[in-house]
Amino acid sequence: MATERPLALVTGASSGIGAALAERLARDGHDLVVVARRRERLEALAGQIRSESGVAVEVLVADLTEEGDLQRVEARVAGEGCLDLLVNNAGFPGYGPFVEIDPDVAQRLIDIHVLAPLRVTRAALPGMLARGRGAVVNVASLLSLSGPLKIGMAGRATYAGAKSFLLVFTQALAGELAGTGVQAMVCLPGMVESEFHGMRRGGAHGMPIMSSEDVAQAIVVGLDLGETVCVPALDDLSPFDTLRDLQQAILARGNGTGQLAARYREP
Repeated sequence: MATERPLALVTGASSGIGAALAERLARDGHDLVVVARRRERLEALAGQIRSESGVAVEVLVADLTEEGDLQRVEARVAGEGCLDLLVNNAGFPGYGPFVEIDPDVAQRLIDIHVLAPLRVTRAALPGMLARGRGAVVNVASLLSLSGPLKIGMAGRATYAGAKSFLLVFTQALAGELAGTGVQAMVCLPGMVESEFHGMRRGGAHGMPIMSSEDVAQAIVVGLDLGETVCVPALDDLSPFDTLRDLQQAILARGNGTGQLAARYREP
């Protein structure tokens, strides 16, 4: 794709947040590489975007839980000399009590939410750093903050754990990239209208559900604002400052003395 427009690659682009973000980025003037398993969906999306926005759209069919497909996406990203934005959005829920989840499903869940974003990001960053510009967005979930919660979170251990990796990974990566001109941002949506949750707005037992288009809007604006953590429904991000301060205090106290805490000593 040799144009003067910025280029974005979006995984999980066949529906939901990925499709909405691809459409939004196209309206903003990005050429696109759209990645997902379902060719028919991707081709339909690409045709719609080309017709409505006049940008170039490349369809890349890949199942990121398959090693060969993941390698193809890595090679496409690493070989691209002008990738401006990478969005790691592909995923599936895989909910269920941990002792009952099929090990193969758990493996695929880790492959799609942890391994694929890590490897595709690793492939993209050298080129971005060489140019001194670019951004990586990892789409995680508010469930990445749910570890200590006991009520209403049953059956989410593997999924929430994987999304927690994306949160911490992106925050730490953003620190490493400071001053390079390359951004890293993680988005934490709540319930979203999509096939992922199998819900429509106004549907899920009266629970509030955000549209995929609003999440896409938050991602675009969050990047412009220079946010590291984007929470589409949260007006005030100061709770994350408080959480950061508490985490720093725990780290400082935990490393501060080198002495075993009193409660762990022999009576």
